Amino acid sequence: MPVILTVDDSPSMRKMVSFTLIGAGYKVIEAVDGLDAFEKAQDQPIDLVLTDQNMPRMDGLGLTRKLREHPRFKTVPILMLTTESCDLMKQAGRAAGATGWLVKPFDPSRLIEVIKKVIK
Repeated sequence: MPVILTVDDSPSMRKMVSFTLIGAGYKVIEAVDGLDAFEKAQDQPIDLVLTDQNMPRMDGLGLTRKLREHPRFKTVPILMLTTESCDLMKQAGRAAGATGWLVKPFDPSRLIEVIKKVIK
């Protein structure tokens, strides 16, 4: 069962995302911000990271850059799930190493479709 690390400072968004992913057969690890996610990513194998952009302590781009610095996370797909939709922000995401960009509010079936395309 693939493991997805979901990162969002909103408890309701974490619950919604987890509900969608668990229903599709994924194991979910929740983190409240980039720092929490980075710490949790060290503890077990992660098959995909799904992160918000705007969070306290460490944002999604910061998390993406930090993960990409480690050989273990060079090829792990990282999807941004955020309210940010401007092209400049998406370019920054690509530059940081993000695999894809999804805009909130999300369509659960589209989210699963994208994850199935990028997960190993």
